[in-house]
Amino acid sequence: MTFRPVQSEKLSTSVVRQIEQLILRGILRPGERLPSERDLADRLAVSRPSLREAVSELQSRGLLTTRAGSGVFVAEVLGNAFSDALVQLFAGHEEAQFDYISFRRDMEAICADRAARLASDTDLKVIQTVFDKMEAAHSGRNPEEDARLDAQFHMAIVEASHNVILLHMMRSMFDLLRAGVFYNRQAMFKQRTSRLTLLDQHRAINDALQDRDSEAAAAAVRTHLTFVEHCLDLQRRAEKNEEIARRRLQHEADTR
Repeated sequence: MTFRPVQSEKLSTSVVRQIEQLILRGILRPGERLPSERDLADRLAVSRPSLREAVSELQSRGLLTTRAGSGVFVAEVLGNAFSDALVQLFAGHEEAQFDYISFRRDMEAICADRAARLASDTDLKVIQTVFDKMEAAHSGRNPEEDARLDAQFHMAIVEASHNVILLHMMRSMFDLLRAGVFYNRQAMFKQRTSRLTLLDQHRAINDALQDRDSEAAAAAVRTHLTFVEHCLDLQRRAEKNEEIARRRLQHEADTR
């Protein structure tokens, strides 16, 4: 027989599947704390024993973790696609900076293309909301806030691409950038001309996405990251020139 009896699913299994989906879709993020047991059981309309059984299974699979006295959290390891040794290797080699930007340029162009075609109207509202915050923050001249919103804007596009592999891969890449492994993002927002150019580039990306123009969105992303690459190259050359100038100055002082 090709037919099998229909079996009802345990409540704990339903809870597991729902939390899995929230993690997979990036709604629950690495390090995020889950609501209290009582609150979560009420929201899911299940008994606390059923919830405990589900949480225990997710913990055994490494998706959730418990911190004594603090609660249950989404496991941090989910956002870490790179070993500590590899991260240190990246940080110690200049070429990794430019390979990183090249990788982002290719992957984010794909994400922008997909977002323009596949994003829901709500996805586009999220992207627009983040861009509006970027515009509002521009007059504040706060490099740290600019950098935070920059990452949020790019991740909103990745999320709107609706590809869970791209989502988790790019989140790992942005975690490294946030940690300053590849370059100091805040430094790019300190100069007035760079800040204005970056805002205009983000506006072009947003406009193309809101128009659902996939080709223009991908092209705008590539233009933006090519500019970032150019700025980093100039910064690298300036640092090398400064080092040479300091040696020359020291030499002059030593030969008096």
